[in-house]
Parts: sequence; C-alpha cells; structure tokens
Amino acid sequence: MRQLYIKQKVFSLSGKFTVKDQQENDVYYVEGSFMQIPKTFSIMNTERDEIALITKKVFSFLPKFFVEVNGREVLTIKKELSFFKARYTIDSAGIEVQGNWWDMDFQVLQHGEVAGKVSKEWFTWGDSYKVQILDEEMEAIMVALVVAIDCVKADQAAASSAATP
Repeated sequence: MRQLYIKQKVFSLSGKFTVKDQQENDVYYVEGSFMQIPKTFSIMNTERDEIALITKKVFSFLPKFFVEVNGREVLTIKKELSFFKARYTIDSAGIEVQGNWWDMDFQVLQHGEVAGKVSKEWFTWGDSYKVQILDEEMEAIMVALVVAIDCVKADQAAASSAATP
C-alpha cells in the first residue's frame, strides 16, 4: 500500500503545488490555468509527463468538472439542482465513491473492490489529505479525484463568497 499527501486547500493564486509521499518526496506536480477559460488543472509525474487533466466545463447551467486520466475521461463531478444545500454527484463507469467525499473521508471502489481511501490528516506537514492507494493501477485516478474534489470545493466557496454582499 502506498500513501500520498496532498495539502488541504491547495488552490492558491499560483495554482501550483506538489503531491508528496511519506518521506515528503515530490511524486506529482499539479499546475492550474490561472485566469484562463476553461479552467484546467494538469497533474504531472516527476518527469513532467501529464497523467491527468481536470477541466471545468464552461457555459454550463450548473458547475461540472471533467477528469481525464491518460487521455481518457474517467469521471465527472457535477452540481445537482438543490434548494437547501449544494449537492454534487460523481459519475464514473466502474468507479464508486463511498463515504463523505465532501469532507474528504471516503473510499474508492473499482468494480466493488476497494482501490483506495482518502482521509484528512491534521498533524502532518500542514493539514493535508492522506491518500492510501491499495490498487497501484488506480493511483492516478485517486490523485486526480482528490484534486478535482478540492477544486469543486474551492469553486463552491468562491461562488458562495461572491453571492454574499
């Protein structure tokens, strides 16, 4: 089992950050497209090869994010119409998210088998998300999923603060 760490609230103005392993070595680099439409986040390995891409769909009535891994769209996160609180769904073929993914406490199943787990870590190098990879083939998807959810949460927070006078 491999463990990776992604800093909580990773979306700074520069939109650049790293994903680290247990020894605090950089494993992945994430770069956002600051002030660009559509907004994208590219996840690259240590050789700077893009392994995943997160894109926010423009001109959509409700926010929608597409996650591609190795050039294939693997999942979509979209906001559902709801009157009381924000509700989002994750659509994916063969991948299921169980638990409270909004609070970053969930596991990811692929065809019914647990492929990885995500939880908050409070006493590591700054508040961060711990990503446990049980199925190596799912590593890129797991990292992309956590970055995408954090992107959705940052987008929701920005929309909420813009709506209040």
